[in-house]
Amino acid sequence: MYTTELGKADSIVNVESEELIEAFEARVAADEFIEPKDWMPEAYRRTLVRQISQHAHSEIVGMLPEGNWITRAPSLRRKAILLAKVQDEGGHGLYLYAAAETLGTSRTQMIEALHSGKAKYSTIFNYPSPTWADIGAIGWLVDGAAIMNQVPLQRTSYGPYARAMVRVCKEESFHQRQGYEIMMTLAAGTPEQKRMAQDALDRWWWPAIMMFGPPDDQSPNTAQSMRWRIKRDTNDELRQKFIDATVPQADLIGLRIPDPDLRWNEATGHYEFGEIDWEEFFAVVRGEGPVAKERLAARRQAWDDGAWVREAAEVHEAKRLERERRLAA
Repeated sequence: MYTTELGKADSIVNVESEELIEAFEARVAADEFIEPKDWMPEAYRRTLVRQISQHAHSEIVGMLPEGNWITRAPSLRRKAILLAKVQDEGGHGLYLYAAAETLGTSRTQMIEALHSGKAKYSTIFNYPSPTWADIGAIGWLVDGAAIMNQVPLQRTSYGPYARAMVRVCKEESFHQRQGYEIMMTLAAGTPEQKRMAQDALDRWWWPAIMMFGPPDDQSPNTAQSMRWRIKRDTNDELRQKFIDATVPQADLIGLRIPDPDLRWNEATGHYEFGEIDWEEFFAVVRGEGPVAKERLAARRQAWDDGAWVREAAEVHEAKRLERERRLAA
């Protein structure tokens, strides 16, 4: 999708003169897209590689809690929908790795950083999915939070990232509706099914609102990312939007948000909510989530199992290039 630009970033002169920085800042302030061939500060490039690769890792790791339910989904229709969703997530990872590659970092480097623990992915995927209702909660809450975060990224300052997000957001909107439909069906079912839905909501609610990252006053990257238009909204702004949108959805299907401090503030036009357990959040970031070790082990195993495919592709490409060289001679 974007790999035609791969390598161009390496040819750009890397001297950060005052004039170049001022011109760059002016373009960003004017809401112009920065493209791979354009000059950019190294700090901007590093920030983008970190954010886009983390986003790509999250899409790929995010296939795991749902993938183990494909064969156990309660009907053929549910199996087909879930399979399509997992395939979508793999495609999102592909788009994003390709976008990050235009910044001069190879996919292999990004994946090695993930496997070594140097690179991070969304903490939400370090929680287990023990029941079918979890698949509904993941679609409704996790993909709902992702949409809230990703829609503004369609206007992020780096062109390849912004363009990748257009398709990603369209597909994520289907995922969110699919998850909500599962929860709606369970909530309208037997008492046991409704209890299952409520249990899933109880377990996923707080991790979902942690997805937006730490509070703004504890987020070291937010201010600079906002200045560079990489981000368009702060963590706390996005979190509030998500809560305001999601609470009425829970009320509509008769489920209860697991927050005794949740209340509507007529004066502000927003829901007030309880204290988030940030100690849990940072513990999961450190790799202490309930299934963090299993998730990373699964990704490493998949990478090792796919080595023969990558090797075969490299041999095929070498032969193709050799044929072209001979024809051109």
